[in-house]
Amino acid sequence: MSETVTRFDVVFEAEGKNTSKFRNDCHVHMRGKAPRSDFLPSDEGPFHGGDGTAPYPLGYFTSGLTTCIMTQLRSFSKKLGVPVTDILVDCRCHWQATQVGAAPYESEGVEFRLDIDLHGDASVEDKKRVIDAAGKGCFVEAILKPGLVKHRLKVGDEWIDV
Repeated sequence: MSETVTRFDVVFEAEGKNTSKFRNDCHVHMRGKAPRSDFLPSDEGPFHGGDGTAPYPLGYFTSGLTTCIMTQLRSFSKKLGVPVTDILVDCRCHWQATQVGAAPYESEGVEFRLDIDLHGDASVEDKKRVIDAAGKGCFVEAILKPGLVKHRLKVGDEWIDV
C-alpha cells in the first residue's frame, strides 16, 4: 500500500518601487489560504550610497533564513514527536563580491551557517532528525545552492555538524 502524497503551493508576490537613492519600498503578499500583505522597505547605508532609512535588503534575507528554519524546527519537532522547548538559532550569512576594474561587481554565497540550540529532553539523535527535516522543509534553504547551508547542533558547550 502506498502512502498518500500531498502537495501544496507557497506563493509570494511583491511590487517594489525605488523612491530615493537606494531606498526601495516593497509591498509583499502571501497568496493562498492564509493571505497576508506587508510593507517591507529597504535601504543601503551611507557606505553604499544610501541613507540607512530602513533595514538592508540582505538583513531581510538573513532574518528570513533564520526564522524559516526556526518555524520548521518547531513544526517538525511536533510532527516527529520530539520534545523541544526553547529554540535558539544564530545565523551567519557570508557572501563575497569580486570586482574587476571599474566593472560592476559579481557576488556569490560563501557559506550560510545556522547554529541551532534545541532545548528539551530529546536525545542528540532525535534533535539531529528534527534539524535534518527542518532543513529539507525550509523554503529559504531550498533556493540556495546545495551544500551551501551548514547546520550545527549545540550539545553541551560544543557545536557538532549535522
